[in-house]
Amino acid sequence: GCPLDLICNKGAGAGLMQREKKLKQSLIGITNTLSCPITVKMRTGWDEKKPFAHELVSKIQSWGIGGVAAVMVHGRSRLQRYQKLANWEYISQVASSQSDDFPRIPIIGNGDVFSYSDYEEKIKVDGVNATAMLGRGALIKPWLPTEIKERRHWDISASERLDILKKFVNFGLEHWGSDQKGVNNTRRFLLEWLSFLHRYVPVGLLEVVPQQMNQRPPARMCGRSDLETLFLSKFSDDWVKISEMLLGPVPEGFKFEPKHKASSYSQA
Repeated sequence: GCPLDLICNKGAGAGLMQREKKLKQSLIGITNTLSCPITVKMRTGWDEKKPFAHELVSKIQSWGIGGVAAVMVHGRSRLQRYQKLANWEYISQVASSQSDDFPRIPIIGNGDVFSYSDYEEKIKVDGVNATAMLGRGALIKPWLPTEIKERRHWDISASERLDILKKFVNFGLEHWGSDQKGVNNTRRFLLEWLSFLHRYVPVGLLEVVPQQMNQRPPARMCGRSDLETLFLSKFSDDWVKISEMLLGPVPEGFKFEPKHKASSYSQA
């Protein structure tokens, strides 16, 4: 399902949808090697005007590969990447396209689940399994599973969010070590994560609850505390400041350029 050029140009990610023979070989090889069930993740197709996931799922169903436990369908095409809203009507079509001649494969939808109310709406879509896959929503709001479990919109405080980052940093230092190399690795992944985390707008600042995935906050917002305002910043230099609160000063001349450049603004 990955839409990145680097991956798709090698025939992997969403590009694998166009290589049925390779896909079948991969599924057979993986299921024959692993003792646990696997899931298949795909997009609607290459172009939103010509979706073909419903055809591909029917073929996977006909292949009868026993280890495939479910298919997860992201309701966008490869070329759409993350633009426009996910097409859950088409996900329903994918689920209903399966043949009665073969065992049905559970279809799990993915796309734009950003609150517990989004989740409850999506799992009622005809044909899909009674669950949904979380994607960017869980990157932007790592407490989203708690919201879903407790069925509430959590107005999480800035200090609680900082505690989550402290745990992340501790895990990073435990994994990579607390030497300079370990600190650098932990900082890099923290900064990449912050390029998503800043998109969250606290519940207490919203005029309409819940925030929608395609709603981006203004370029500058003021929070209810200095820390909350810092978390709202879209400027990568401010993300570096947050990292310094947890990992100490960066080397002189340090600059961070996020992998997802569209998610950030330059400081200049």
